[in-house]
Parts: sequence; C-alpha cells; structure tokens
Amino acid sequence: MSVQFEAIETRSGVIKAWTRGVPVEDAAIEQLRNVAGLPFVHSHVAAMPDVHFGRGATVGSVIPTKGAIIPAAVGVDIGCGMMAVRTSLKAAHLPDSLKATRDAIERAVPVGNGKGGDHRINPASVETQLKASGLMERLATIKAKHHKIGTHKVDGQLGTLGGGNHFIELCLDEAGAVWVMLHSGSRGTGNMIGTYFIERAREELARRVLDFHVPDKDLAFFLEGEPLFDDYVEAVGWAQDYARENREAMMMRVLGALRTTLGRFKTDKAAVNCHHNYVEQEHHFGADVWLTRKGAVSARDGELGIIPGSMGARSFIVRGKGAADSFCSCSHGAGRTMSRSKARQAFTLADHRKATEGVECRKDAGVIDETPMAYKDIDAVMAAQSDLVEVVHTLKQVVCVKG
Repeated sequence: MSVQFEAIETRSGVIKAWTRGVPVEDAAIEQLRNVAGLPFVHSHVAAMPDVHFGRGATVGSVIPTKGAIIPAAVGVDIGCGMMAVRTSLKAAHLPDSLKATRDAIERAVPVGNGKGGDHRINPASVETQLKASGLMERLATIKAKHHKIGTHKVDGQLGTLGGGNHFIELCLDEAGAVWVMLHSGSRGTGNMIGTYFIERAREELARRVLDFHVPDKDLAFFLEGEPLFDDYVEAVGWAQDYARENREAMMMRVLGALRTTLGRFKTDKAAVNCHHNYVEQEHHFGADVWLTRKGAVSARDGELGIIPGSMGARSFIVRGKGAADSFCSCSHGAGRTMSRSKARQAFTLADHRKATEGVECRKDAGVIDETPMAYKDIDAVMAAQSDLVEVVHTLKQVVCVKG
C-alpha cells in the first residue's frame, strides 16, 4: 500500500500528516509540534487532512501516549461521533417539498444548547434506556467520588442533538437510497465531565516537579498509577458510552418522525455508529498505548466509518484500510478553515443560501458559522487520505437539521 503522509519537521518528536492538497494553518502545525514533543508520546503523532487549530491539541489528530492521558486532547465533547442508517426509501418516494419532514424531525428531537435543547417532559423510555444500559448506576459511582461534576442534565438530554456542528440529515446515496445520518455526543454531562477533569489535570500539573517543559497548560495530563488517572478513565468511558446511547436514542426518534411524514419503510440491520472524539487502549508499534482520536475515526482494515461533509456538501460511508502509520485512523469530516466568528464576518445570508441550494435546512443568520465555505473542500480531504479508507457510499444531503 502506498502511503501519502508527509513528515512535518519538529525539534523533537515525529509528525506524520495526511495533508497533501489541503491547507493547514500555522497555529495547528505548532500545536502538533507541541504534542509530538511530549516525552510520553509513543512513536509519532498522526495528523488527518481535516486538521485544524483546537484547544491544546489540534482537531484532526491522533495521539498515542504511554502511561499518560491528556484530558484536553480528548476535549469536552466526549464521545462525539456519527451514526448512519440506510432505509428502504428511494428518492422517488420523497415529496417535492421536505419542509414537513424537517419540521417533524425538529419536533421529535430537541435541538440547540440551553434549556431549549432538553426534553421538557422526560419520556419513560429515556429512564428505561438509561437504567437498562447501566449508565445511571455507573454515573452514581463517578459522582460519589467527584461531587462537583454536574449530572442534572443526564436524563433530559438523552436523545437530543445539541448545537454547534451537530446535525441530523436525510441523504441520498449513489443509487438513490435514502439514509438517515446524525452527529452528536455526550451533551452537557460529557461537557461537565471533560471540563472538570481538564481543570484537575491543570492543578496536578502545577503541583508536579517535571524534568521536561509542557508548552501549553491545556496539555496537562494524568499519569497512569495516579488515582485521578483511573477516575478519568472511568468517567471518560462513561461519557463515550452515553454518547453512543444518545445517538441510538436520537436515531429511533428520527425514524419515528419520518414514518409520520413518509410512510412505512424498513432499515438495514447494520448501522454505523462511530466515535471521533475519544480515548481507548489500543496496540500500535509494539506497545499498548492510550490512543486519543481528537476529531478522527477508527479505520481498521474492513471497519466501516462515516466522514461527513459540511452543509450542502457530500458525505461518505467509508471502509478502513488499516494503515499502521495513521494508527488505523482517518479524518472525521472536512475540518474548518476559519473560526466561527470569522465565518460570520466573511459570509452573508445570500452566500449561505446559494451554498445550500437544494437542501431543506435553516437559511438564517444563526447558522452562517456552519456554512459550507467555512470548511475545507471535502473532495480534497478525501483525496489526501485515499490510502487510509475506501469510499463505500457517497451521500448527498436533502434535509439538514442544525441545533
């Protein structure tokens, strides 16, 4: 298998970047260098083609560590990821206007951040799902050790979308089949867990006497063997499992909403449900490591994943090729080319409406920061990682629900 990565020069450490033909800002490269130079990083850091500046570590990076975990590298949107299901519906089954379908989805799934993004009345099914999964019992154990972690949103947000770049979409594949695809994570509870442990890691960093320099306080870490290390692993594992349950609950709600407007249909038994902000133990380059994928998807040989484009752009169901140098990973999307504030300054509503022509979605000022022009060219991103994944299905949005 031919490889497409380029080595980025560093003073210490190694970076392998799949960024040919894709722009990368200088600030992101400096962040990659900061991480690669940490003494507990194993082998190298891998940068995906959607890589861009983040908090402490770049979004779109894969970080293997031995004996340590960096909470801010995992981030606060713990377990954020994608889910996609193919239905028996075809393009010909869809009405000329999909406004009623979008409205039905938005009624079924609370969207946005703040109180408006929570369930106003918690259905019994939410409590049943949480108890059956064991998530409530596990969370109580975490809360007993760390009282300051907020847990008041856990039941009110299961099956909800959130805001920012989270979305629910109806898409058509190359054969005209209708897919449901959605993007969300562990919501407010995951955010509170991440924020709490990032702060605790900073406190631990301030207390340590180190024989090496940590170039950014957001690269504060826990060391294996410390009580907080084990507590963080327990809590981050909970948030990742909650995120998966959240996507499954949302998918059930969306499919139910579609049946009210589009009639009866079937779904494939095999759904793709993958994280792209998470940490887990894996074996790479001769060692057991804690592998953090911050905006990256697992792409083991034969493993299915999802790489979404931006609003109005194409998305992809992919199959991993198991490329060792990438730690069996691929990009998690297109990746931003500019901050949200810059996007709001750079583009007008007319620009956004033109870019999302043909997609039933929000066309108001509240989503200009998510307009397709604020993201990298998804086709260039896919070309840069052709040695990491193969495209199984190409999807084009016809409905997009944003928070």
